[in-house]
Amino acid sequence: MPVPKFRKTPYTVNVRDLVNRPGEMREQDFTIQAPEHLGEGLLQVREGRDIRISARFESVHEGIYVSGEARTVADGHSARTLAEMQQTVQVEFQELFAYSLDEAFDYQVLDDHVDLEPVIRDAVVLSLPFQPELPNEELDFELGDGINLVLSDSQNDQPLVDSRWAALAEFQASTDSSAGDAPDTGTAETGPNTEKS
Repeated sequence: MPVPKFRKTPYTVNVRDLVNRPGEMREQDFTIQAPEHLGEGLLQVREGRDIRISARFESVHEGIYVSGEARTVADGHSARTLAEMQQTVQVEFQELFAYSLDEAFDYQVLDDHVDLEPVIRDAVVLSLPFQPELPNEELDFELGDGINLVLSDSQNDQPLVDSRWAALAEFQASTDSSAGDAPDTGTAETGPNTEKS
């Protein structure tokens, strides 16, 4: 398994004072600007948005256990009316950053730092609603000229037929009429058998 390379990002936190000191603990509050947008749906945490992080770093035998909360604001559009909207995002996270990376751990302490970026990103993205709606949102809009709404209780009993199926409809009509003209195959009653001797 290739060894991950350390890279400094706004999400990386120095934990040198906790490394290999089981039982030690530190709490830290800090704010970063999102280096890139989070999310791909109608709601996103846009690049440059403040993300306020409250985290607790605990030293254990296997590594550094991190737990905490991230708060930010997502911008986007309502799924019902496409009106612009904002939504407060508040998520909790927890993860163990191991001293040595193996199959049991997903993250590692690198150069006495932990990188919270994948943990916070996953927590924020998974919390964003797929179809966001504004509270008490009403569908108050007018249809443009030439647009009609077809309701389920419409009085029109004749369903609209796609013009591409017109040829099949004619074929069905001709089949029905030919079936009505079919000759009677029943045996006609006859008188008593007469045989010539």
